Amino acid sequence: MMGNEKPKKKWSRRRKILIGIVVLLVGFRIALPYIVLRYVNNKLAGLSEYYGHVEDIDIHLYRGAYVIKDIEIVKLNKQKKVDPRDSMPFFSCPEIDLSIEWGAIFKGKIVGEIYVEEPKLNFVKGRHEGENVKQDTADLRQLIDDLTPVTINHFEINQGQIHYIDPNTQPRLDIAMTHVEVVALNLTNVKKKKDKLPATVKATGQAYKGNFNMNIRLDALARVPTFDLNGGFKNISMPMLNDMWRAYGNFDVSKGNFGFYTEFAAKNGEFGGYVKPLISDLDVVQWKKEEGNIGQILWETLVGTTAEIVQNQRTEILATKVPISGRFDRPNINTWRAVSYLFRNAFVAALKPSIDNSININRLEENTKKTLLEKVFGNRNKKSGDREKRKSERKQVKN
Repeated sequence: MMGNEKPKKKWSRRRKILIGIVVLLVGFRIALPYIVLRYVNNKLAGLSEYYGHVEDIDIHLYRGAYVIKDIEIVKLNKQKKVDPRDSMPFFSCPEIDLSIEWGAIFKGKIVGEIYVEEPKLNFVKGRHEGENVKQDTADLRQLIDDLTPVTINHFEINQGQIHYIDPNTQPRLDIAMTHVEVVALNLTNVKKKKDKLPATVKATGQAYKGNFNMNIRLDALARVPTFDLNGGFKNISMPMLNDMWRAYGNFDVSKGNFGFYTEFAAKNGEFGGYVKPLISDLDVVQWKKEEGNIGQILWETLVGTTAEIVQNQRTEILATKVPISGRFDRPNINTWRAVSYLFRNAFVAALKPSIDNSININRLEENTKKTLLEKVFGNRNKKSGDREKRKSERKQVKN
């Protein structure tokens, strides 16, 4: 009898230890969401230009994930406080899912993926512009790094919204792009492609009966921006933006569609590309007494007449193309070529309402002869940039 009691006591002790471990694990699992929630809110509280808060955190251990519920980030005022009269969130989102990308583990890398559901970005005039943007962007980038313990390889946005808001206009201006979808793949080059630009980003959206589309190939691991980008807006209804035309242009539009196309590429610290805005079927003047006073009517007549003159008479498209190139610290906008394209579209050959496929990672500038205006007036911006470059080089030599 005495010999059997020792094994029973030993087994009883082991069972207690096992039960204790299970209780601790269960307790830790129950407490983990609160621990993570406190960690996330502490990180949000540490932002210098923003105040943020998260309502809840869900943990999914079986897939190495946690889900942030109902996050809001608000821009602080000059006193570093939330203004109770204007606390519109800069960013809000009902759900952000951060997890391990299990498919990458089989390729020998531990990376993460983020799924952002129905996010909303609000850019408010006077709060998100100027010199503060660079610092704000750095703060938010650091926040993302703090919240994701591993490098992000896969990123998705579903049903997002982007708003530009000017609270000082009458009526209050709110321009929005909705149904924003973004898919970014292979950001850390897990697939080990030999391509110079192994990562891809595709984005789409909708705005005022029109569509937005953007395609980017990039090297997300490069020390300097290295990418190839094309896309733009198509068939935006201009009458639906009359609040903006009245606020910033003091005219109304009764008919017209707006398009915007662009291509850019960058490598070795240099970039090149263009933006091409187009307006089709434009009708500005509305001959109605209730429209405004005589000054308003004359102004709208001038705007409408000018547009009529410089649009292509066959296609009824008003368009130009603005080449932009240089280094990121010294961008160069070719103004005279932009003016030349405007008149070329009106009187020589219509610009196409699409991207031109003329810019890529191997060709940062178009092989285009100088226009007459460039030959006569030269590119003052470029000359100014060259002078600044020479001054900088001379200072370096003296030092």
